Amino acid sequence: MRLIGANGEQIGIVSLAVANTLAEEAEVDLVEIAPTAQPPVCRLMDYGKFRYQESKKKHEAKLKQKQIQIKEVKFRPNTDDGDYNIKLRNLIIFLEEGDKAKITLRFRGREMAHQEFGVRLLERLRGDLESYAIVEQFPRMEGRQMVMVLSPRKKEVKLVKPKAAKPEATDNSSAPASNGNSAQPEGQ
Repeated sequence: MRLIGANGEQIGIVSLAVANTLAEEAEVDLVEIAPTAQPPVCRLMDYGKFRYQESKKKHEAKLKQKQIQIKEVKFRPNTDDGDYNIKLRNLIIFLEEGDKAKITLRFRGREMAHQEFGVRLLERLRGDLESYAIVEQFPRMEGRQMVMVLSPRKKEVKLVKPKAAKPEATDNSSAPASNGNSAQPEGQ
Protein backbone atom coordinates (compact mmCIF):
# COMPACT_ATOMS: atom_id res chain seq x y z
CA MET A 1 0.00 0.00 0.00
CA ARG A 2 1.03 3.61 -0.60
CA LEU A 3 1.51 5.40 2.72
CA ILE A 4 1.20 9.11 3.43
CA GLY A 5 2.61 10.53 6.66
CA ALA A 6 0.79 12.53 9.32
CA ASN A 7 2.04 15.82 7.85
CA GLY A 8 1.12 14.89 4.27
CA GLU A 9 4.58 13.71 3.19
CA GLN A 10 4.93 10.62 0.98
CA ILE A 11 6.47 7.69 2.86
CA GLY A 12 6.24 5.33 -0.08
CA ILE A 13 4.92 1.85 -0.82
CA VAL A 14 5.05 -0.35 2.29
CA SER A 15 3.40 -3.51 3.58
CA LEU A 16 0.44 -3.48 5.96
CA ALA A 17 2.58 -4.71 8.87
CA VAL A 18 5.12 -1.91 8.42
CA ALA A 19 2.33 0.68 8.14
CA ASN A 20 0.74 -0.60 11.37
CA THR A 21 4.04 -0.42 13.26
CA LEU A 22 4.66 3.13 11.99
CA ALA A 23 1.15 4.11 13.16
CA GLU A 24 1.72 2.59 16.61
CA GLU A 25 5.11 4.32 16.98
CA ALA A 26 3.63 7.70 16.07
CA GLU A 27 0.54 7.01 18.25
CA VAL A 28 -1.85 7.79 15.37
CA ASP A 29 -4.38 5.81 13.33
CA LEU A 30 -3.87 4.16 9.95
CA VAL A 31 -6.74 5.33 7.71
CA GLU A 32 -7.45 3.97 4.23
CA ILE A 33 -8.17 6.94 1.97
CA ALA A 34 -8.48 5.42 -1.52
CA PRO A 35 -9.23 1.68 -1.36
CA THR A 36 -9.82 1.32 -5.11
CA ALA A 37 -6.48 2.86 -6.13
CA GLN A 38 -3.64 0.60 -7.24
CA PRO A 39 -1.95 0.26 -4.73
CA PRO A 40 -4.46 1.38 -2.04
CA VAL A 41 -3.64 4.70 -0.39
CA CYS A 42 -3.47 4.96 3.42
CA ARG A 43 -2.62 7.85 5.68
CA LEU A 44 -1.30 8.19 9.20
CA MET A 45 -3.59 10.57 11.12
CA ASP A 46 -5.43 11.11 14.37
CA TYR A 47 -8.85 9.96 13.18
CA GLY A 48 -10.78 11.40 16.14
CA LYS A 49 -9.26 14.82 15.55
CA PHE A 50 -10.00 14.51 11.81
CA ARG A 51 -13.68 13.70 12.45
CA TYR A 52 -13.95 16.61 14.89
CA GLN A 53 -12.48 19.06 12.36
CA GLU A 54 -14.80 17.77 9.61
CA SER A 55 -17.88 18.21 11.81
CA LYS A 56 -16.65 21.69 12.74
CA LYS A 57 -16.26 22.61 9.03
CA LYS A 58 -19.74 21.28 8.30
CA HIS A 59 -21.18 23.31 11.17
CA GLU A 60 -19.42 26.50 9.97
CA ALA A 61 -20.75 25.98 6.44
CA LYS A 62 -24.25 25.50 7.82
CA LEU A 63 -24.03 28.77 9.77
CA LYS A 64 -22.96 30.71 6.68
CA GLN A 65 -25.97 29.57 4.65
CA LYS A 66 -28.88 31.98 4.45
CA GLN A 67 -32.19 30.31 5.16
CA ILE A 68 -34.82 31.68 2.80
CA GLN A 69 -38.19 31.87 4.48
CA ILE A 70 -41.57 32.34 2.89
CA LYS A 71 -43.53 35.08 4.65
CA GLU A 72 -47.28 35.05 4.10
CA VAL A 73 -49.49 38.12 3.94
CA LYS A 74 -53.26 37.62 3.75
CA PHE A 75 -55.61 39.90 1.86
CA ARG A 76 -59.35 39.97 1.20
CA PRO A 77 -60.88 41.13 -2.11
CA ASN A 78 -62.28 44.26 -0.43
CA THR A 79 -59.17 45.25 1.56
CA ASP A 80 -59.27 49.03 2.12
CA ASP A 81 -56.42 51.39 1.22
CA GLY A 82 -55.15 51.84 4.79
CA ASP A 83 -54.84 48.12 5.38
CA TYR A 84 -53.47 47.66 1.87
CA ASN A 85 -50.68 50.19 2.50
CA ILE A 86 -49.69 48.58 5.82
CA LYS A 87 -49.56 45.12 4.25
CA LEU A 88 -47.66 46.52 1.27
CA ARG A 89 -45.10 48.06 3.64
CA ASN A 90 -44.69 44.70 5.40
CA LEU A 91 -44.21 42.96 2.04
CA ILE A 92 -41.49 45.46 1.10
CA ILE A 93 -39.70 44.80 4.41
CA PHE A 94 -39.85 41.03 3.87
CA LEU A 95 -38.52 41.32 0.31
CA GLU A 96 -35.70 43.69 1.31
CA GLU A 97 -34.61 41.18 3.97
CA GLY A 98 -34.29 38.58 1.20
CA ASP A 99 -37.33 36.48 2.09
CA LYS A 100 -39.93 35.26 -0.37
CA ALA A 101 -43.48 36.52 0.06
CA LYS A 102 -46.66 34.50 -0.38
CA ILE A 103 -49.74 36.61 -0.95
CA THR A 104 -52.98 34.84 -0.09
CA LEU A 105 -56.30 36.31 -1.14
CA ARG A 106 -59.19 34.65 0.72
CA PHE A 107 -62.68 34.56 -0.80
CA ARG A 108 -65.77 33.97 1.34
CA GLY A 109 -69.34 33.25 0.33
CA ARG A 110 -70.50 35.22 -2.70
CA GLU A 111 -67.04 36.71 -3.20
CA MET A 112 -66.21 33.53 -5.16
CA ALA A 113 -68.48 34.80 -7.95
CA HIS A 114 -66.36 37.96 -8.30
CA GLN A 115 -62.82 36.65 -8.56
CA GLU A 116 -61.91 39.51 -10.90
CA PHE A 117 -61.66 41.78 -7.82
CA GLY A 118 -58.99 39.48 -6.47
CA VAL A 119 -57.12 39.42 -9.77
CA ARG A 120 -57.19 43.24 -9.89
CA LEU A 121 -55.86 43.45 -6.32
CA LEU A 122 -52.99 41.05 -7.06
CA GLU A 123 -52.16 42.94 -10.27
CA ARG A 124 -52.08 46.18 -8.26
CA LEU A 125 -49.73 44.54 -5.75
CA ARG A 126 -47.50 43.27 -8.53
CA GLY A 127 -47.27 46.77 -9.98
CA ASP A 128 -46.51 48.36 -6.60
CA LEU A 129 -43.81 45.78 -5.82
CA GLU A 130 -42.25 45.73 -9.29
CA SER A 131 -39.00 47.37 -8.14
CA TYR A 132 -38.69 45.03 -5.13
CA ALA A 133 -39.77 41.63 -6.42
CA ILE A 134 -40.36 39.35 -9.36
CA VAL A 135 -43.34 37.03 -9.60
CA GLU A 136 -42.26 33.47 -8.96
CA GLN A 137 -45.75 31.99 -9.11
CA PHE A 138 -48.50 33.87 -10.91
CA PRO A 139 -51.95 34.11 -9.26
CA ARG A 140 -53.83 30.82 -9.19
CA MET A 141 -56.78 29.44 -7.30
CA GLU A 142 -56.28 26.92 -4.50
CA GLY A 143 -59.75 26.10 -3.22
CA ARG A 144 -61.25 29.37 -1.94
CA GLN A 145 -57.90 31.18 -2.00
CA MET A 146 -55.98 32.89 -4.76
CA VAL A 147 -52.22 32.62 -4.20
CA MET A 148 -49.26 34.49 -5.68
CA VAL A 149 -45.60 34.02 -4.67
CA LEU A 150 -42.99 36.77 -5.03
CA SER A 151 -39.24 36.46 -4.69
CA PRO A 152 -36.86 39.38 -4.05
CA ARG A 153 -35.03 40.99 -6.94
CA LYS A 154 -31.28 40.51 -7.06
CA LYS A 155 -29.47 43.60 -5.86
CA GLU A 156 -27.55 45.24 -8.65
CA VAL A 157 -23.91 45.82 -7.87
CA LYS A 158 -22.57 48.96 -9.47
CA LEU A 159 -18.88 48.90 -10.27
CA VAL A 160 -17.16 52.22 -9.88
CA LYS A 161 -14.58 52.72 -12.60
CA PRO A 162 -11.72 55.13 -11.97
CA LYS A 163 -12.05 58.24 -14.05
CA ALA A 164 -9.59 58.37 -16.92
CA ALA A 165 -7.66 61.55 -17.65
CA LYS A 166 -9.60 63.87 -19.89
CA PRO A 167 -8.40 63.71 -23.50
CA GLU A 168 -8.61 67.52 -23.76
CA ALA A 169 -5.86 67.98 -21.17
CA THR A 170 -3.49 65.73 -23.09
CA ASP A 171 -4.23 67.56 -26.36
CA ASN A 172 -3.33 70.95 -24.86
CA SER A 173 -0.01 69.70 -23.55
CA SER A 174 1.09 68.75 -27.07
CA ALA A 175 0.15 72.17 -28.49
CA PRO A 176 2.95 74.73 -28.89
CA ALA A 177 3.48 76.91 -25.84
CA SER A 178 2.11 80.39 -26.18
CA ASN A 179 3.46 83.53 -24.62
CA GLY A 180 1.00 84.85 -22.05
CA ASN A 181 -0.09 87.73 -24.39
CA SER A 182 -2.48 85.73 -26.58
CA ALA A 183 -5.01 85.45 -23.77
CA GLN A 184 -5.40 89.25 -23.55
CA PRO A 185 -6.86 91.42 -26.29
CA GLU A 186 -4.22 93.26 -28.33
CA GLY A 187 -5.63 96.71 -27.77
CA GLN A 188 -4.84 96.73 -24.07
